[in-house]
Amino acid sequence: MLFKQALDNQLDRWIADVREHANLPVKLRLWNGSEFALGKFDQPDVTLTVREAAALPLLLVPSLDNLGEAYVQQKIDFDGKLSDIIKVAYGFSTAATRSAGGMLAKVAQHFTHTKQEDKAAIQYHYDVSNEFYQLWLDPRMVYSCAYFETGTEDLATAQLKKIDHILTKIRVQPGQTLLDIGCGWGALVIRAAQKFGARCVGITLSQNQFDLATARVKEAGLQDRIEIRLQDYRDTTGQFDRITSIGMFEHVGKDNLTGYFARIRDLLTDDGVAMNHGITATDPDSGQVPMDGSGFMDRYVFPQGELPHIGMVLHTLQRGGLEAFDVELLRRHYALTLRHWADNFEANSETIRKMVGETKYRIWRVYLAGCSHAFTTEQMSIHQVVCHKAGRSADHLPWSRRYIYDTTLAAPA
Repeated sequence: MLFKQALDNQLDRWIADVREHANLPVKLRLWNGSEFALGKFDQPDVTLTVREAAALPLLLVPSLDNLGEAYVQQKIDFDGKLSDIIKVAYGFSTAATRSAGGMLAKVAQHFTHTKQEDKAAIQYHYDVSNEFYQLWLDPRMVYSCAYFETGTEDLATAQLKKIDHILTKIRVQPGQTLLDIGCGWGALVIRAAQKFGARCVGITLSQNQFDLATARVKEAGLQDRIEIRLQDYRDTTGQFDRITSIGMFEHVGKDNLTGYFARIRDLLTDDGVAMNHGITATDPDSGQVPMDGSGFMDRYVFPQGELPHIGMVLHTLQRGGLEAFDVELLRRHYALTLRHWADNFEANSETIRKMVGETKYRIWRVYLAGCSHAFTTEQMSIHQVVCHKAGRSADHLPWSRRYIYDTTLAAPA
């Protein structure tokens, strides 16, 4: 009885704190039928159902990590529009931080990123099944930030524009060699060979991606111009006129960025051009204290993922022997990309549930919608950085950025 009374008192204090610090349009429903309003509203936007008393310890310290954990374990449920649910989750987290005086402790993460660990992390995320990703990605299965030239494009058009934007930006010419680090299901190398006339190598650590990318290359009749390898970038040899890395360096690790960029330098010809496209932290200290939700992401979504600030990216790129000459922010583009993915995911929710089970369904559901909110509110960002070997003449580079947008200078269709 004493324990129950203490828990009830703690719950009462928590409800009062949420009302004071967040005033959320949420109705809280407990396993015993009790209901509480967590703000002032006529009708709640979200109903939060606590399915068992064991969920209360996670709820009473409502960080994004704890809320995500409780949702995935089916200890709590949310009813309402997905966008409202995500806003409410962030509201809980903000209220908890304010209530604690901004002193909620977070432990800095450190990962070793051995080849074996990185391969296991990649296969955990990308080898769910190709059919799973086909349900909510575009037909080319491009799993990275799209490029919305006007903001009105559909997802498939924006993903193709992203690929062309990258290949035009690095000035791929017929006959040049191109290495795509983290090639996914092969969309970029196929486009580079078909439209720009490049000879390509794509590398991935995902067996499922390797299998489908290889099949797609064969289907397109491009085996003589494209090679797909199941290979770590640290084991890649040779030299290439152009190198792309899209949505891959998040898996490298902040301590390994200098070595990563040095490897790109070694693989690049003297007058070659490389481009790194990746998610970045908005914390100028490069996430020395991890953002709320990073524990959930590491456990359930991207094991060992680490996000550096763009300042760290440019610093380590220079230390690795490269010089950046073009940097573009695409944060709004990724927020919109993720909204498209989340909408597709919701539209196929029943099929996805049957395919991967309730747990994985819940993981990816909150991951996609949560990341869209994080990019919208500048909790995460993304940059494209175009670079070449440092300490060399820049005479081979254009004088302005006009070539990126002037269709008369672009490669033939």
